[in-house]
Amino acid sequence: MSDTSKNSQEITETPEEIEYELRGQIGSIWSGGRLFIGMYAFLLASLAFAYFYLRAANNGLLWRPHNVTAPTAYGWTIYSLCLLTALLAIFGERRLRRGSVADWQVAGWIGVACGLGALGAQIWEFTAVPFYPGSSGYASTFIGWSVINIGTIVVGTYWLETSLARSLRMQRESTSPKPELAMDASARLFRANVSSMTYFWGFVAISGALFLAMFYLL
Repeated sequence: MSDTSKNSQEITETPEEIEYELRGQIGSIWSGGRLFIGMYAFLLASLAFAYFYLRAANNGLLWRPHNVTAPTAYGWTIYSLCLLTALLAIFGERRLRRGSVADWQVAGWIGVACGLGALGAQIWEFTAVPFYPGSSGYASTFIGWSVINIGTIVVGTYWLETSLARSLRMQRESTSPKPELAMDASARLFRANVSSMTYFWGFVAISGALFLAMFYLL
């Protein structure tokens, strides 16, 4: 009985098994990030369907009475800040791949500031819209999109900020000058997370262009 217990304690995973499990975790981060983008795309698609359906039906000419529109200056400001955050995330991630951790951190923190600016502008816009939430089909879909966009910016900015905080913690806990670029498990998982975050911000920028045109330009 003692021999069996001793043998079981000596059983360890082989390097191949450890590598297999690590690749599985990295794959989960990759798949989870893309799945999240897909779920978010379905949410936006439902809003776009409501927008175009109500616009085409225009029952009682109540789709957009008197051609009211949300403040265009706010729309451009919000989208420009989100686009800048996405571009900074993409630039930072590319610099990280090339070994420049400092460039990634600087771009990331500027991106966080832009994301917070976009969030503040999106919330403050509610004080400037010239209509009530249920006054028309346009107003209803616009308010719905604004609430979704607030959640989007919060999630994206939080994801970016936590990635930066994780990078700083890795540097504080490691004696290596650039632990984010190492080949150990934590560094590889970190880079996979940064990649998924960057893809999300890229999708936010692309989808934001569509809704900018829908609610502010058309």
